[in-house]
Amino acid sequence: MKKRYVVIGLGNFGLSVARTLHEGGHEVIAIDLREELVDRAGQFVTRAVVGDGTDVEVLKRCGAADADDGVVSTGSDITASVLAVLALQDAGVEDINVKVISLRHERVLRRMGVDEVIFPERESGQNLARRLMGGGILHYVPFHEKYAFQEMITPEPWRGRSLRDLHIRDRFGVQVVGIHDVLADRTTIPPDPDAPLLDSDTLILAGRDADLRKIALD
Repeated sequence: MKKRYVVIGLGNFGLSVARTLHEGGHEVIAIDLREELVDRAGQFVTRAVVGDGTDVEVLKRCGAADADDGVVSTGSDITASVLAVLALQDAGVEDINVKVISLRHERVLRRMGVDEVIFPERESGQNLARRLMGGGILHYVPFHEKYAFQEMITPEPWRGRSLRDLHIRDRFGVQVVGIHDVLADRTTIPPDPDAPLLDSDTLILAGRDADLRKIALD
């Protein structure tokens, strides 16, 4: 299902989130005060806006009030980050994800009711975007311009069936290189093609970025 996202702050992290969401087939509104960053993002998003992302009226005018999720990535400016969150909340955006720079910054946002905070040294912009798009994606690690590893929750219709029975490589063009049982904390590489998949299993996949997106949307 196509969703609408608003990304406030278009530094490297914000741009990575916006670009990955847009490549995933979603509508992305990207906002920043710096014209050069907005120009850079313009080719990767649905709408790029030079404006103040801390101003609720700016958000309403550009359609951000109807967004399913908001992402705030304002660099080291904690005040701008907090004000952007307030503006998104006032605009009616319920799910807000914020890049934080310190534990103090995180505490402030938690008290404001923000559930999802991101330390950029722990999570990449691509990882955040993949999680926002759903499909049970837990981790995403690119290893080439067009190829990546991806860990995802086993889709419910696949549970109880074997890899041989599912024909994942033939259907999606990706390879299951490992299975991680989160309850037993055990990873099997290579996986047994005839073992039934468990509710507690996650799949470790390798393949082209475009094919990994397809399997997440299946």
